Amino acid sequence: MDCIVKVRNGILLGRGNPARRGIREVAVKSLDKILRSVQAFGREISRKATPPVSAKTPAIGVALGGGFARGIAHIGVLKVLEEEQIPIRAVTGTSVGALIGACYCSGLSCEELENVSRSVRFTTFARWTLSRYGFASNDRMVTFLDRTLKVKTFEELRIPLGVTATDFNTGEAVVFHSGSIVDPVRASCAYPGMFLPVEIRGRYLVDGMLSHPVPTRPLVEMGADRILAVHLKGSWAGGGAPRHLFDVIGQSFAIAQDAMASLWREAADLVVEPVVAGFGYDDFKRTGDLIRAGEDAMRAALPEVRKWLAAPETAIDRKPVVGPRPIPMSAD
Repeated sequence: MDCIVKVRNGILLGRGNPARRGIREVAVKSLDKILRSVQAFGREISRKATPPVSAKTPAIGVALGGGFARGIAHIGVLKVLEEEQIPIRAVTGTSVGALIGACYCSGLSCEELENVSRSVRFTTFARWTLSRYGFASNDRMVTFLDRTLKVKTFEELRIPLGVTATDFNTGEAVVFHSGSIVDPVRASCAYPGMFLPVEIRGRYLVDGMLSHPVPTRPLVEMGADRILAVHLKGSWAGGGAPRHLFDVIGQSFAIAQDAMASLWREAADLVVEPVVAGFGYDDFKRTGDLIRAGEDAMRAALPEVRKWLAAPETAIDRKPVVGPRPIPMSAD
């Protein structure tokens, strides 16, 4: 008797002669094994086609500091490193550095980052609100990140990332390495007085710049051999009288950050400082100029980075990092 046989997802369906059906089952199973072997071979070829990073290449970590719109200069720094094929093994970010770091580590190219940055404005991330905890909420960042990020969790990132924030009640520095990316980035960007604190797992978190203006120390904990710090130094007041409350708050924090700069500088092997003093904290319309500032600063620093690659066996004469260690935290 003839049999009626259908194959669906590798499974034989139907009725008919059991002997013939058994033969077909063996044939389908054999075909399935062949297909799996071909797929595995293809994955292996693809893996070998990507040149592995040499074991002797130092693990270079990049720490991206805060600076609101001035943080667009980070894109210029990353662009030069990408063009020069400098391998980045880890990234940490504070405030806007966390935002750009998350986008880059999720898989956006520098060209894509530049295109995104040309379209953003303050209202892309924030909305004004009436609250005793701040004048604005950065909850719009959820929509922006959901639309922009290529992956949604730290575990899926192509480059390991650390996002810093500060516990409002204890003053402790916390660093996110796992779970969802979105809320840790929002917390890292929650500038006190301007944005509402972000609650994650019972902690009320504010801007990471209070504890890590430039997050070099978390990179030490992540195992980086060489640490490149990107510092965006600039004045909020513009050299004259403050224009409003945000200038007063911002300039006060800038003064405090300068006073504590030694804490993050001692963990850095190289500090790159794009010239951003002439840019306002809300100068989102000057994307091209800010990216060029980052490029110029990084190109000037390239000879030092090339020394790291030329002599990876050179001992790193870095003082032991003292003080409280950042607390690792999961977003979920």
